[in-house]
Amino acid sequence: MKNMSEKERKTIIRILFALGMFLVVFIVDKAIGLGDVLDGKWAWILPFALYLIVYLFIGYDVLWRAIRNIVHGQVLDENFLMCLATVGAFSLAIYRGVLGQSIEGFDEACAVLLFYQVGEFFQSYATGKSRRSIAALMDIRPDTANVYRGKDLISVDPSEVNIGEVIVINPGERVPLDGVVVKGHSTLDMKALTGESVPRSVKESDEVISGSVNMESRLEVRTEKVFYDSTVSKILDLVENAAQEKSKAENFITRFARYYTPTVVIAAIILAVIPSIITGAWAEWIYRALNFLVVSCPCALVISIPLSFFAGIGAASRYGILVKGSNYLEKLNKAKTFVFDKTGTLTKGNFVVTKVVPEQDREKILYCAAIAESGSVHPIAKSINACVQGISSEGYMLTNVAGEGVIAQNEGQFIYCGNEKLMQRYKIPYVKEEEWGTVVYVARGKEFLGSILIRDEIKTEAAKVIESLHEMNKRTVMLTGDNENVAMQVAKELGLSDFKASLLPQDKVSEVEKLLNEKEAGTELCFVGDGINDAPVLMRADVGIAMGGIGSDAAIEAADIVLMKDDLSGLPLAGRIAKKTMRIVKENVIFSLGVKAIILLLSAFGLANMWFAVFGDVGVAVLAILNAMRVNGTYDKKGREEKR
Repeated sequence: MKNMSEKERKTIIRILFALGMFLVVFIVDKAIGLGDVLDGKWAWILPFALYLIVYLFIGYDVLWRAIRNIVHGQVLDENFLMCLATVGAFSLAIYRGVLGQSIEGFDEACAVLLFYQVGEFFQSYATGKSRRSIAALMDIRPDTANVYRGKDLISVDPSEVNIGEVIVINPGERVPLDGVVVKGHSTLDMKALTGESVPRSVKESDEVISGSVNMESRLEVRTEKVFYDSTVSKILDLVENAAQEKSKAENFITRFARYYTPTVVIAAIILAVIPSIITGAWAEWIYRALNFLVVSCPCALVISIPLSFFAGIGAASRYGILVKGSNYLEKLNKAKTFVFDKTGTLTKGNFVVTKVVPEQDREKILYCAAIAESGSVHPIAKSINACVQGISSEGYMLTNVAGEGVIAQNEGQFIYCGNEKLMQRYKIPYVKEEEWGTVVYVARGKEFLGSILIRDEIKTEAAKVIESLHEMNKRTVMLTGDNENVAMQVAKELGLSDFKASLLPQDKVSEVEKLLNEKEAGTELCFVGDGINDAPVLMRADVGIAMGGIGSDAAIEAADIVLMKDDLSGLPLAGRIAKKTMRIVKENVIFSLGVKAIILLLSAFGLANMWFAVFGDVGVAVLAILNAMRVNGTYDKKGREEKR
């Protein structure tokens, strides 16, 4: 019971106490016959009084909700059906007792409410378990912000802090707003945001994200966003509104219950009245109608279907996957085509030196290249300079040759650093590099020194994720603005189904439109992007999935699903959670309707008593709820559910 809330603990204690009371009365009743203690037409009073105590103890809140809902015009709900059936059973038992017949119905009425409360408890517990999966996200809301106003450090509400003000985050405090560290260094616990247990180190000039926890030392941060535009605020808004986007299954169940409940009430009245008029056996047919009412309660469907989706959203959030609504879980389960942006999604978006030829002259080649590139902020230049620290172009005159490279000149000595065109322009014999990537050729005077191969790193998990998607019979397509050769090599290395290269941002939307038109009927298309430049495509796809949602406003705004970790591994995991959610929804619908249909027929023909009806309603509901709870299990890194 340690994982239960205080309300859940009180509820389970009440149920156990009521069950004990019921068993004592029930056993005594069956052993000595409480209806035989008193004689005559008052024989029913003793069993009535004892069972009534149990009935009121376990069902007072159900009775109160039924009365309150009737006052507010909400008559035909499960509380009303439970009360109508159980009060009817009590009345029928009293009627039989007054006529001197065998007293039946008190125990069954108590059992109906007792097991109904058991079902309600399981619903509450399952909902609470899923809610606790999201609780870490809801706990990221900061209470205050310490901000410098003049020379004073004051504590204010985060919404009162302006952009550009300096805030102080002490160890143990939560970062209230997005910003940049201006003083101090520390580590941040970002588990509530990403699910990652490894803290992130930050120092001056590093960005910090609201919602993370400062673990070690004091930080001073210059804010870059107001609270309502900060990451924490957008995430909280996303989670709080997730339940508003309902799936087709949920909407169907809501409409179904709206017409189903009054229909079965009318059917029960007809079952009670018409056969009774014909046969004159009023007590028998009213009892059958009461059974009919109990088993017809749509609890199993009305509770378990939304609960299944809620559990799926909760399970996903525990792994840093934010789903904006159950309809997106439903769509994700139908997804057959996954379209990827390249830079920042399949690749890390940073260039690194991956090869130097010849290797034995590595230091000389990098040294000369670093002199030529030391004055540049281009990503290619940065990747070269990162390999050789402390190199300066002092004494050299640098000349940029547009589209070709850089020439560094010092006292008649020349260093040429650029592409093939630069080598050809100055008639420098060079050895062409055949591997894919960006190639920088380096020469000193007319002497060719060698080449440097630079690539945008492919994410370590990308190949495994693509493989997992193919195992799930998904098609994978990459859209990129890179040239044909680079795109082809990346697609080949990752094993993608297809790719399109040299695309402008507007071209990506056109390509997604084509893929949407080509997709099979009944399937969906997912686009996975970094959420910054890909917002139009994220919104156009059936399901937009944003990578690295932390700090990306566009991701949170445009995407339907946000992977809070900058990790593609969340894709197959989200897919398997969606698949399991939909499988359990279908199981619950088929099982609930099937069992209810059988017991309804048995009740109508007098072949099932109220104990059968209890199973048909509460038993089915409990089983459906327990089945729904399976969604919120534990999954491994590949998205498979771990066995316990």
